[in-house]
Amino acid sequence: MATMKAVLLESFGGAKTLRVKEIDRPQPGDAEVLVKVHAASVNPVDYKIASGKYPGVTQAQLPVVLGRDISGTVVSCGSRVTVLQVGDEIYAMLDRGHGGFAEYVALNANLCVPKPEKLDHTAAAAVPLAAITAWQGLFDHGQLNSGQRVLIHGGAGGVGHFAIQFAKERGANVSTTGWAADKDFLRLLGADQAVDYKSDRFEEVVQDVDLVFDLVAGDTQERSWQVLKDGGALISTLAKPSETLAREHHARATNYMAQPDAAELAEIGQLINAGKVKPYIEATYTIEEAALALVRLEGRHTQGKIVLEVSA
Repeated sequence: MATMKAVLLESFGGAKTLRVKEIDRPQPGDAEVLVKVHAASVNPVDYKIASGKYPGVTQAQLPVVLGRDISGTVVSCGSRVTVLQVGDEIYAMLDRGHGGFAEYVALNANLCVPKPEKLDHTAAAAVPLAAITAWQGLFDHGQLNSGQRVLIHGGAGGVGHFAIQFAKERGANVSTTGWAADKDFLRLLGADQAVDYKSDRFEEVVQDVDLVFDLVAGDTQERSWQVLKDGGALISTLAKPSETLAREHHARATNYMAQPDAAELAEIGQLINAGKVKPYIEATYTIEEAALALVRLEGRHTQGKIVLEVSA
């Protein structure tokens, strides 16, 4: 049976427990395609799983292949696949049962979307999970519309840098928090107001926000109630906001976990091809350097995304 390189998590304990090994190459099911992975992005979910602190992933499920989004080329199709053919270049957010830190992945054909023509595979791999997370937070949960004001906490990171671009494209006024060193980057993304969260208290310079999109949680989330309009929304990718405070502010408040959505990813791809949105990549690593990539993402502030270049 054919084999492939993959990054395996065999035991919890962080990035140092990752191993690059040869394992059996998967075979696509009837509704699946086998994709040769050219690049896969690194996301916080990866180091959370590696640490053993991610809900729903237990020791009994190990070993697993990490990685939740890819860009690659279809190399074979299951018997019921009609929408794709061998040679198609696709990108995708994977479901929880599949890992992208590998030379090949078999996934449901319905998750695959044509890779944006404007992007190479490295850039395309940076998009799916972070961009879908931003899209679903702003629009599915936050219901952000043109003319509204949004405050995005952590605007320079993987999800945040897409969120700023999507909100501006939708016609919103965008305030965001970040480091002082991020200010030029945040302006480049289109932010109307960039607040250095270390030197300024955002609640003193931002007011009357229709939506707070929280990518930070903790004290930042608690202070965000002070800037929210009555009847606004506080949406978080992390901790669930206080139900008591939500009632006091007549606000919609929830946390969520992004779900694969090919239709949304296709719409994002159209914005990319139109030149209205672009991924920014801070660093690339080889598949053998996956542990270093996780350490970098977990241990330091990033601008944009980190990507593994898996194969040519």
